[in-house]
Amino acid sequence: MLPPRSAGTDPEAELPLQVGQYLLETRLGSGGMGVVHLARSASGLRLAVKVVHAEFAQDPEFRGRFRQEVAAARRVSGAFTAPVVDADPEADNPWMATLFIPGPTLSEHVKRNGGLPPARLRHLMAGLAEALRDIHRAGVVHRDLKPSNVLLAEDGPKVIDFGISRPSDSELRTETGKLIGTPPFMAPEQFRSPREVGPAADVFALGSLIVHAATGSGPFASDSPYLVAYQVVHEEPDLTGVPQDLAPLVARCLAKEPEDRPTADELMNALRSLSASYDTQAFIPQQRDRSGFRPERRDDTTHLKIKPPEPDPKAPDSRRTSRRKSVVRRLWLPGVAALAALAGALVYAGSDEPAAGTPTAATSTSAFHGWGIELSAAGVTADGMARCVHTPRTLYCTRPGVLAAAVDAAGGRVRWVRGGAAQQDSPRPPVLSGGLLHVIGRHGTRLTALDPATGTPRWTHDISPYDGRVAHAAGAVLLTGADGTVTALDAATGEEKWHRAIPGQPRPVFQSYGDGVAYAVSAAGPDTRVTAVDPETGTTRWQRRLDGPQRLVGAHDGSVWLTSYDAQSYTNAVVRYDVADRKVRRTPLRVPLQSPQTVVHGDTVYLLGYGGALVALDTRTSAQRWRLETAVTFASAPVVTGGRLYFSAADGRLFAVDSARGGLLGQTRARPGGKGDSVASTLPAPIAADGKVFAAAPDGSLFAVNARRPADW
Repeated sequence: MLPPRSAGTDPEAELPLQVGQYLLETRLGSGGMGVVHLARSASGLRLAVKVVHAEFAQDPEFRGRFRQEVAAARRVSGAFTAPVVDADPEADNPWMATLFIPGPTLSEHVKRNGGLPPARLRHLMAGLAEALRDIHRAGVVHRDLKPSNVLLAEDGPKVIDFGISRPSDSELRTETGKLIGTPPFMAPEQFRSPREVGPAADVFALGSLIVHAATGSGPFASDSPYLVAYQVVHEEPDLTGVPQDLAPLVARCLAKEPEDRPTADELMNALRSLSASYDTQAFIPQQRDRSGFRPERRDDTTHLKIKPPEPDPKAPDSRRTSRRKSVVRRLWLPGVAALAALAGALVYAGSDEPAAGTPTAATSTSAFHGWGIELSAAGVTADGMARCVHTPRTLYCTRPGVLAAAVDAAGGRVRWVRGGAAQQDSPRPPVLSGGLLHVIGRHGTRLTALDPATGTPRWTHDISPYDGRVAHAAGAVLLTGADGTVTALDAATGEEKWHRAIPGQPRPVFQSYGDGVAYAVSAAGPDTRVTAVDPETGTTRWQRRLDGPQRLVGAHDGSVWLTSYDAQSYTNAVVRYDVADRKVRRTPLRVPLQSPQTVVHGDTVYLLGYGGALVALDTRTSAQRWRLETAVTFASAPVVTGGRLYFSAADGRLFAVDSARGGLLGQTRARPGGKGDSVASTLPAPIAADGKVFAAAPDGSLFAVNARRPADW
């Protein structure tokens, strides 16, 4: 880390030039323990970098607490927080970098515009309840949920700043006599028994926060933090100004005893019952740039213009006056670990799981109710995710320890299963070709064709000489040898169809997109050569040399799509090549993406980058349609059908996004694996068909949900 620009213990004096590999651009905010800066990664991704003050970096107790914060931030991940990008708690000045979320804090918005309208208030409460659900499932208690720790982002509220959060398994505990938190949003037990604080304290804070969001003040209003503390413990909350349909639920959140408060799951269920009576569209505040707030943004993102609510004519004038005068102050007691807003966190959620092999019903208002099973073979225990292919009635899947299995798509019943040494963490789902089910077993050394009805082997072939260079196209299996020659097998019989070299492709690795063509892509000096091969005969249909390094991502209706990348391997554009007229159209990305997962649907290409940015590019008009920050660091390839885009996260959550507008429609609970540090090299893409979405999770489960109601997932 470079020396600071100025010295001193004043937080405003510390202005480091660089933290780790990140150049700091401007200060976003500061607090008693550190400063949050805006920074950019090498690819241009905006980050919020939290840097601890030098004086506290020398305190072993504080370093331990900061390590705990980083650990909490890394173990949680969800749609309602910001992902951790990098951190170094052992640096001279410890720091943590998270994805920068543009948007005001709830505190800023209420101060400028007044309380939220009822519909937006309910949406805020639903989003925060889901955030707490994910945080608590990860075994973390936030302990400082308040308006300045909630960002109003385009796709919903984000909970930030886990500076005083505490994992349930942490050995670091609050010392006797030290209070940690912000009094207007602290639960009674945080004053009475701070060492025994649990998830219910966050629910209490949520209740206080909702009152503030509705009225501009908390349920316990006083200029004195000590008087607020007394009110929290001994007096009833003032809910004047809270919408009538929400007031009973908020009152339950503010119960004095933890066991009398609802859990986050119970809150979500209660709020869902109100969903028919209010608009569920996301609250989208005005966005900030470096100079402040802009009144309007004209780009490809939809924004709502929200008017401050009119004062409630039924509310007593004295109450409204006291709310305007009330000032919420932070209680700065020894040992308080609090920082400025805009330091994010990554939510990683866990949950209870169904018994292995037992379908479980999921709530839905339509005929299909969903199911979930654990796919395994008798006597075999293995870690890894299922990878499947779909037919109208059956899912055919493979998983470590399961060579192949047939699962009823409607109910989740396993029709047959064949155990065996499937390729460990195989990136390949089974393939239906030539009327048979093709799977790779024996740790990637043998291709087996099975009868789809019974799982009986029909033929096998040793593929160890081909080092994984195996592809399916039309009715052929294409095997590329070490010398570059290609052998094609008949998918139905396993017999050789042809054997030859492919001109211009020294060691072709084929891709197929269901159009009856096998495509091979290779470097041609600084450029890229694309070859289209007839899989039945091995003849070359066409070949084209394109400028710069590129990767093939899709093909249909006489066009192919590729992504181009720069010297740092960041994707910077999508290239469309129309075969008939040999026309090349290039659509640049506004911000390059790291290792994006890509899918082509019609004229649109969807790219989901590492770090969570999801972008839709129209390759007909060469325009960016929309961009959504999903806060999912590592995801599967997306799939698009029926106006929706689906993808899976590394913790097993399944997401649904409006493919036309880029809005988040819903997500399932997390299903993480047993090994917290174990992450698959690739994640299987979900399958969407027949009004259902099928997905696999790291815990070994395979599940199905109703595609028509993602909000109920």
